[in-house]
Amino acid sequence: MKNFSQITLGVLIVASAAFTSCNNDDDAPAPPVAKASIYERLGGTKMVSDPDNMGQMIEQGRLSFRKVVNSTIGLIVADIQSNAAGNLQAHFAPVLAETGTTQSTNIAKLSDNLTDFFSFNTGGTSAVNTYSGLSMVAAHDPATNARMGTKSSNADYTKFEGYVGAAANANGVAANTELYTDIVVVLESLRAPIVQK
Repeated sequence: MKNFSQITLGVLIVASAAFTSCNNDDDAPAPPVAKASIYERLGGTKMVSDPDNMGQMIEQGRLSFRKVVNSTIGLIVADIQSNAAGNLQAHFAPVLAETGTTQSTNIAKLSDNLTDFFSFNTGGTSAVNTYSGLSMVAAHDPATNARMGTKSSNADYTKFEGYVGAAANANGVAANTELYTDIVVVLESLRAPIVQK
């Protein structure tokens, strides 16, 4: 009888330890799920037809960035052509001056550089998404980059961010508030190296 009681007692202790440990696991919060990169949330590496290059494919994430970049460039050019006070002409005058009859080519280079930069720095991992341009400090300093007309102020950068926001809205990116907030965080992280006056 004593052996039976000891065995029963032993089984009860082991069972209660198992139930207790299982119960503690159930109460523990699940580990947080890692948030997908901005690039992945913009479509990632899924290949889609490139609307600007018929018959070619492009990663959806890169295409999403390119649409926003091209819309932003269009808003900046329209701002410059309006001759409104406080426009960004002083910054882009060298780029626009060199365009002449090849404007689309030079603007396409600017678009490619910005698309490369944002794609690479927000999770684009393919060989297509590489950035080998100047650092943000050098790229925005007229002393090291002849294509930059003048240094940027906080007001200039805020205006640029506004254009990015309008372009993101026009391309459906701003509809995803969490994604748009994460993009603004990236833009704000660039303010310090870009704003130099």
